[in-house]
Amino acid sequence: MKQIYILLIALLMGLSAKAESSGTCGPNLKWHLTDDGVLTITGKGKMDDYSNSRLLPWDRYYVKRIIIGDSVTTIGGRAFSDCSSLTSVTIVNSVTTIGQYAFNNCISLTSVTIPNSVTTIGEAAFRYCGSLTSVNIPNSVSTISDNTFFFCSHLTSVTIPNSVTTIGKNAFSNCRSLTSVTIPNSVTTIGGGAFSLCSSLTSVTIPNSVTTIGDDAFIYCESLTSLTIPNSVTTIGGYAFSNCSSLTSVTIPNSVTTIKEYAFSDCSSLTSVTIPNSVKTIGAWAFSRCMSLTSVTIPNSVKTIERFAFYNCKSLTSVTIPNSVTTIEQSAFSECRFLTSVTIPNSVTTISDNTFSDCSSLTSVTIPNSVTTIGGLAFSRCANLQKVNIGNSVKTIGEDAFNYCTSVTQISTEAVVPPTCGLDVFTDINKSKCKLIVPKNSLDAYKQADQWKDFSLIEGSTTGITNTVYNNSGLADVYTIDGTKRLSKASTDEINALPKGVYIVNGKKIIIK
Repeated sequence: MKQIYILLIALLMGLSAKAESSGTCGPNLKWHLTDDGVLTITGKGKMDDYSNSRLLPWDRYYVKRIIIGDSVTTIGGRAFSDCSSLTSVTIVNSVTTIGQYAFNNCISLTSVTIPNSVTTIGEAAFRYCGSLTSVNIPNSVSTISDNTFFFCSHLTSVTIPNSVTTIGKNAFSNCRSLTSVTIPNSVTTIGGGAFSLCSSLTSVTIPNSVTTIGDDAFIYCESLTSLTIPNSVTTIGGYAFSNCSSLTSVTIPNSVTTIKEYAFSDCSSLTSVTIPNSVKTIGAWAFSRCMSLTSVTIPNSVKTIERFAFYNCKSLTSVTIPNSVTTIEQSAFSECRFLTSVTIPNSVTTISDNTFSDCSSLTSVTIPNSVTTIGGLAFSRCANLQKVNIGNSVKTIGEDAFNYCTSVTQISTEAVVPPTCGLDVFTDINKSKCKLIVPKNSLDAYKQADQWKDFSLIEGSTTGITNTVYNNSGLADVYTIDGTKRLSKASTDEINALPKGVYIVNGKKIIIK
């Protein structure tokens, strides 16, 4: 029994020695840890950097308070990382640099005062400091590095000084208690994910100095109700405001040229959006699943509406696509179930796959003469679609393009040569009752063409014949109705001297009497 007591005493003495110890932590620095958890750094100059908190010379689990001496200039990388019992730290005015991950995962740290001497706060310096409630960044700091305050989940306020020019990637990501933030006029870049998942953030002021809002910058800021984007911004990054479910309106300034992919996707309360004439591209999924969006005006500057751009905007009732648009990509307006009308301009050459599929309130559609291809499933499951007008340049209709359009009663086509159809283009259209109106001189061709011949009511029409005399200057190729070339580089006189009939000249039908 006596031997057991001696062993216990020895163990207790060993623990005490472990809790209060000292050593070096830099070329001219010493450290001392007391048995009540106070770690003091003394000496002059720079602290060592550590690649892993397990390599720290002090026992990180014992540290409750840190005092940094007057002549210390740099807090080393990971120097106090994973000090889970640390509640307070005193940083003196001699410190100029706080290293990367310096206080990473100090989960009990409630407050920190950063002195004006500090010019650099390293990446992830205060990451996962979940008990930190407020922080003042001094005027000496120019950059808030990537992940600096990532997942400081109890941080309610932060002061960003006028000296800061860049807010790095994920700098305040997952600061879920942060309610408002003012970004000063000095900031030019808001990095990707900078304020992502700040679920309590209700307002944000972005100054005119900002030119770039990075990808994911405000994604999942679910309490953000209003937003003003200044005229200085040229690019709105991908997912920048995605899933801001309380955002009701947004005005995009004339400086913006690109709205990137998913920029405003899943903003379920967004009712209106103003897109300026400066925007050239609306990115893929940019406004997808904005289920409260009732109308949108696309400006004349836009050339491409990328895939799924307005997918599943269930409240969208009308859309006007300007003459500048040449391409409407896959599923751009798919599942816009309350869309009753759409204007497709003569500039569009291709209607891509699924572009208007499941637009179940659409009653009529006119495909302009500029379109050569209608993609697969382009208008599939448009259950209330009644009339379809197909322009004279359509050559190909993809498979299932009009499948399950059960209400269609009339299809008019001006294409002289029956467009080539993929599989099941007109599935579930009642072909015994739906009227098919085709160019009069192409009647026989449609009655023999695959899938077109399945319609019982095929009528000929002279609609689309635009001229009775050809009077344009210049030379032109001339085709007969069946697509046979009749003349090459013919003059006006040669064309008007042709036998009576209908011809195709420069893509338009003319009749020579």
